[in-house]
Amino acid sequence: MRLYHSPTSPYVRKCMVVLHETGLLSQVALIATAGTPVDPGSMPLEQNPLGKIPALERDDGPALYDSRVICRYLDARAGAGLYPAAPRLWDSLTLEATADGILDAALLMVYESRIRPEARRHEPWVEGQWAKIDRALDAVESRWIDHLAGPLDIAQIALGCALGYVDFRHDARNWRDNRPRLAAWEATFAARPSMQATRPPEG
Repeated sequence: MRLYHSPTSPYVRKCMVVLHETGLLSQVALIATAGTPVDPGSMPLEQNPLGKIPALERDDGPALYDSRVICRYLDARAGAGLYPAAPRLWDSLTLEATADGILDAALLMVYESRIRPEARRHEPWVEGQWAKIDRALDAVESRWIDHLAGPLDIAQIALGCALGYVDFRHDARNWRDNRPRLAAWEATFAARPSMQATRPPEG
């Protein structure tokens, strides 16, 4: 298999953590890519017409894309059990969607400052994206800590990667303030070998 990859992409990181946790890493070649919504660069347009990563080429079918699809495929291939049986499954998927929503908003904040010309940047729009993250983290702190304390699943991986990206790109926002239980969980989860091995490069 071939995974189109960037070490700074939090969506790619989700897939990489799953590869580590499932023991499938040695079965995947990493293909370096780079690009933005306004300049696709070396993004895998043939494999994913949306021009996004991750994308996973398989020998037995079309390329898969979207981190949620790829992670579920890898879990099924390995039989790793990262997607528990219902009813816990619905909580896992909802928390994964919450984590991915945090990533979506955090990435849009980055695009606003890096891609849009300074004269056209809209600070209220940036703050609106942060408000989504803020509400989501409050919900995790109040609603989902018990789930995070359970067996390893895709929700924990997705949230660990989301919080890592917020630290990576928006550390000054101090998301840990007033969220002691989530901060304590993140500190423990971030120490997992799979998370340490996939940390984005500094800078």
